[in-house]
Amino acid sequence: MKTIKGPALFLAQFAGDTAPFNSWASITQWAADCGYLGVQVPSWDGRLFDLEKAATSKTWCDEFKGIAKEAGLQVTELSTHLQGQLVAVHPAYDTAFDGFAAPSVRGNPKARQEWAVDQVKKALTASKNLGLSAHATFSGALAWPYLYPWPQRPAGLVEEAFEELARRWLPILNHAEDCGIDVAYEIHPGEDLHDGISYEMFLDRVKGHPRANMLYDPSHYILQHLDYLEHIDIYHDRIRMFHVKDAELNPTGRQGVYGGFQSWVDRAGRFRSPGDGQVDFGGIFSKLTQYGFDGWAVVEWECCLKHPEDGAREGAAFVDAHIIRVTEKAFDDFADAGTDVAANRRMLGLE
Repeated sequence: MKTIKGPALFLAQFAGDTAPFNSWASITQWAADCGYLGVQVPSWDGRLFDLEKAATSKTWCDEFKGIAKEAGLQVTELSTHLQGQLVAVHPAYDTAFDGFAAPSVRGNPKARQEWAVDQVKKALTASKNLGLSAHATFSGALAWPYLYPWPQRPAGLVEEAFEELARRWLPILNHAEDCGIDVAYEIHPGEDLHDGISYEMFLDRVKGHPRANMLYDPSHYILQHLDYLEHIDIYHDRIRMFHVKDAELNPTGRQGVYGGFQSWVDRAGRFRSPGDGQVDFGGIFSKLTQYGFDGWAVVEWECCLKHPEDGAREGAAFVDAHIIRVTEKAFDDFADAGTDVAANRRMLGLE
């Protein structure tokens, strides 16, 4: 067993144009003041991070880490959620996702996809330069519009989508291997990798690639009515990251999992700040500790009700209270009789 690291904070939801959220030095100091020991960094946000420099200069990376260290923080991981999304986009979402890309490739799906692959590869190189071990991303999606089997899906449609998804990701995963970095896909609705079975379908097609791993976020499982504790039992050897995000699912006679096209506030399933929802974090921290997860517990604040700064401060204390410092001895050692082989054989009636 190992002790989970934390608390850490994903900065994507906090970066902004006003202080203290508009520069690396000020946002790290703010996060430290909230009680965090680490931060997960959105690689696309130029206010906080320069991906091009990070991918080409270890000196720049050392200086970047040094600023965080001055605030008492570690850089836990980089994220390419937005760029990873663009590795595979169904045409139905071209317009919706175009804003994630650089202006020079918008409106050109082929150029946008090539740009996205290059971005993820650069982030993996940057992760190596930063001395990290894992990287957070999305898989993107080609089959998502066909999630519900009506109209009836043509034979081979989903299989071809996953074959193509694997073809697009395999060169990235091989680059991750060269860099010594695990790719942690956030298993997330809207991605083709949205539950355990879909992850397995992808893993089969990349031939069990050792770098194709998971980011575990229970909020996305509770909204699917998926057993998020058993999920750890099944996939613990592939879980490389952990987002501490809460959620609640309160179905009624009028709506359930699909939410009736309602806003987040009015959906039966909605995200909440840690401790305000229905996720059994005591069970999660226990299972992850049992299986030796020694990564970071990273708060990802997404709540339709609570102010983000309140959620951030409360989240740090919430994680700190849930981290289990593993024991170095058995609780019943006090009753150890100090027996030996001969004594054991006598107790079994063998002598």
